[in-house]
Amino acid sequence: MTVDPGLDVRRLAAAARSILACPLEVQLVVDGLDDPAAGLDEGVLEMQDHGGHPVLSCPAGAPLAVAATDRCGALLTLTSGLGDDGSPDRDATLTLSGRLDALGLEQCECCDEVRMRICLDLDLVLLARASAPHDAPDETRVRVPLGAFTAPEHDLNRGFLQRSTEHANHCHQDELRRAVASMTQTRLGEVVGVQLTGLRPEGVELRWVDLTGAHRTVLRFARPATTAPELGELLRSELHAGLC
Repeated sequence: MTVDPGLDVRRLAAAARSILACPLEVQLVVDGLDDPAAGLDEGVLEMQDHGGHPVLSCPAGAPLAVAATDRCGALLTLTSGLGDDGSPDRDATLTLSGRLDALGLEQCECCDEVRMRICLDLDLVLLARASAPHDAPDETRVRVPLGAFTAPEHDLNRGFLQRSTEHANHCHQDELRRAVASMTQTRLGEVVGVQLTGLRPEGVELRWVDLTGAHRTVLRFARPATTAPELGELLRSELHAGLC
């Protein structure tokens, strides 16, 4: 399968990377392995996007870790988690194929478990509509060039920004409330709830509710972020909060 020269490769790569960073469901098929989720915590497959390379984590003794050591072939299928439920952006799937590669062992920070970090060494990236039938013609599936898919310009993609916002709102509500209380000189107990929205490399919108009602403000960073760590630093700097 070749890439259609009439397609906007940059746009396709950005869409594909956004799904990798923000999947709704993750399915993994590994050559010679009946159940890739065997031995995983609650059968849940952990995956993160590292510069366009899917990185998995599993207990060191899991069958998946052994398969990675043997560099078995694998197929990773992701359904889009972009936008809200029912959004047209969810009608997309990303299929990645390649060979598993054992990156090494690491000890979990919250327990003594030793885990294996595994990368999928890619040889093919396909973007398709989730609603397309299985026997749909090849034209409904678009190949994304690997060079464009892993380009650093897509590190701060839409999916990454969405997941970062969701993480902050769901896991760091106390820090956000303290940040708003400090910024507005309001007692912490009077700040009912806080929500980040519209996170982008240049800034973020902050919304909150206190005893006087609902409020919003736009925080503009001192400079546009160009990497994920830089975005985190700029966000923490603006909020003066212990976000991670």
